[in-house]
Amino acid sequence: MASSAVSGPPVTWPVGKKVAPGFTLRSESGAPISLKQFHGRPVIVTFIDPLCRNLCPREAKVLGRVVAQIPEAQRPAIVAVSTNQWADARKNLVLDKTKWSLPNDWHWAVGAPAALANVWKDYAIGVSVATKTIAGIKVRRITHTEAAYVVDRSGDERALYLYPFRVSDVVRTLRSLPRA
Repeated sequence: MASSAVSGPPVTWPVGKKVAPGFTLRSESGAPISLKQFHGRPVIVTFIDPLCRNLCPREAKVLGRVVAQIPEAQRPAIVAVSTNQWADARKNLVLDKTKWSLPNDWHWAVGAPAALANVWKDYAIGVSVATKTIAGIKVRRITHTEAAYVVDRSGDERALYLYPFRVSDVVRTLRSLPRA
């Protein structure tokens, strides 16, 4: 089903149609984090550059507002897969949680370049790195697909949102998911 990004998700799937690709990475605390550990509750899987100061913080704040509008017992976890392995230092991830006012159920997912690339591929996320050296310092410009997948309690992908998207649309999708 197709629709515009500002009036709902551009892609949706019925129950049981598309299992969300599994992965195991590391959280901001260094502990393993996997999609499977959230089985039984909805999850939003998004893709964020921890050093971004443009669209990523805006998308993160929208997702934070989504979570705030859902009753606590039904709130989704948010798993933010890093799109910038050079920025995955704990200090950057913790700083973003504070500066971006991220909800408690926000979890960073970081890892080795190959592991991240596999997750990006599985979720059809394009990531491009342009590198140049300025005054002897290597500078990387990361561009990536700004996307958020809604995964239901059973681990099925139910909707794909491309940023910019509206809080109300994501909330409507989450509220339409079957409850446990």
